[in-house]
Amino acid sequence: QVQLVESGGGLVQAGGSLRLSCAASGRTFSRDAMGWFRQAPGKEREFVAAINWSGGGTYYTDSVAGRFTISRDNAKNTVYLQMNSLKPEDTAVYYCAAAKDGVAGTALLEYDYWGQGTQVTVSS
Repeated sequence: QVQLVESGGGLVQAGGSLRLSCAASGRTFSRDAMGWFRQAPGKEREFVAAINWSGGGTYYTDSVAGRFTISRDNAKNTVYLQMNSLKPEDTAVYYCAAAKDGVAGTALLEYDYWGQGTQVTVSS
């Protein structure tokens, strides 16, 4: 059974940092692209960051570029999202996702597997 399990969310003050992890199991993800998305209350799920299968290409939405860093450890089947200088508008449920074709896209439909999400709340 394929599973993506996110962890590391929580409550943090504005300006603080969090590191999200996404542990994959049930298949080998080393050739998959991995992405992070988020969904705030009343809003659609949106792209945050993605990394290709080798880790050589990373992509960010403009609002997090320079503050967030996506990385992966294929030996551990894990992808990370380091979030610095957090803002209240970063508050959302964060989801990780895997794309079997290895292409780090920005659209939800490009991803084949999804985690259940982890809540990130940034207080002002």
